[in-house]
Amino acid sequence: MSIELPPSAAPRSAYPQDVLPDHVQSRLLELAAAGTPVSAYLYDGRVAAARARELRAALPDWAAVYYAVKANSFPGIIEALAPHVDGFEVASLAELALATAAKPATDAGRAPVVAAGPAKSVPVLTGLVEAGVEAINAESPLELHRISRIAQERGTTARVALRVNPAAIPVTGSLHMGGEPSQFGVPEPDVAEAVRIARELPGIDLVGFHIHAASNNLDADSHAAYLRWCVEWSAATAAEHGIDLRHVDVGGGIGVAFEGEKPFDVARFGELAAAVEVPAGVTVALEPGRFLVADCGWYAAEVTDVKHSYGRSFAALRGGINHFQLPTSWDIVHNVAVLPVETWPQGCPRPEAAGTRVTFVGELCTPEDTLLRDVRVDRVRAGDIAVFPYAGSYGWEFAMHAFLGHPVAGRVLL
Repeated sequence: MSIELPPSAAPRSAYPQDVLPDHVQSRLLELAAAGTPVSAYLYDGRVAAARARELRAALPDWAAVYYAVKANSFPGIIEALAPHVDGFEVASLAELALATAAKPATDAGRAPVVAAGPAKSVPVLTGLVEAGVEAINAESPLELHRISRIAQERGTTARVALRVNPAAIPVTGSLHMGGEPSQFGVPEPDVAEAVRIARELPGIDLVGFHIHAASNNLDADSHAAYLRWCVEWSAATAAEHGIDLRHVDVGGGIGVAFEGEKPFDVARFGELAAAVEVPAGVTVALEPGRFLVADCGWYAAEVTDVKHSYGRSFAALRGGINHFQLPTSWDIVHNVAVLPVETWPQGCPRPEAAGTRVTFVGELCTPEDTLLRDVRVDRVRAGDIAVFPYAGSYGWEFAMHAFLGHPVAGRVLL
């Protein structure tokens, strides 16, 4: 059996300490002084809010920004984002409750929420219908029938967008191009039949389409071209089938730059998006998640020990993939900064590694519990704190909390 580990970081060096904002360092040293091994996510809601304002300001009036709650569902982050986004994208009843609490239904009676998920259960669909969300992204003919039945039983009509798995998207760049077998959406050849079903069901108001074929795209030009294609495809398909098009959801997919990568050019994207001809009365929904919150969080774990084994050095942490599984699951180099902690029990040996390559591992009884391999560090000692920036998305929510039963990572709002 092969063991999945993140790629080697060589020849990279760890981030310098000053990559960590002063208020992050201060709070971590306060936590360290409390005497309990540090193991926590630190979040700054102001960073997420600023990112949302930047994107919202760059986009035309016909665009709506719905934050994808799955990226970071910490209530403090949801509340920080609420004034700066048009709504939320949810995939569960728990996320729906967070979203509607932070941003209640509008005067028109609809909750500013869009909902996704390839296998929405009847309880989930019931909650969405009862909340009166802006759009339920329906994934199959059976889901259409369930939504209609639930809406009829409650004497209402549910707004639905049909999720489509397009045969191909004629756009270059960092995109998942569609046309692949998938549990997501209705294959394009089956769209006509799904539209017919939706239009005949009495509990459904078919408002448009949902297409989510982009992933971690750092190219503003190609992402704007993708948006244009989604709008044009939706308009043409709606016209062909006599649909009153009011809603086009292009999903998320705006990328986050790591070391050596060029960040997504928000201003350029907005400029190109403004040139897209969107039919009157149509809202184009974007569902950014990771893009809004990646840099608002830091995962920090105390170095419990430093070990040397057959010529290699390891920093063992009070945490690991039970707290921060992203580097292993996504096959990425997620770099670290070392925050020195000077307090140490008198008379106790303090192992360290200096001027060498170090692998940062967790506390679990498996070699897969590896967060970062072969990164050069100037110095790391037992008792110091390893801090992983850009951990605000798919961090706490994505981890293996129950494995071995260690305490979960804390979450602190700065």
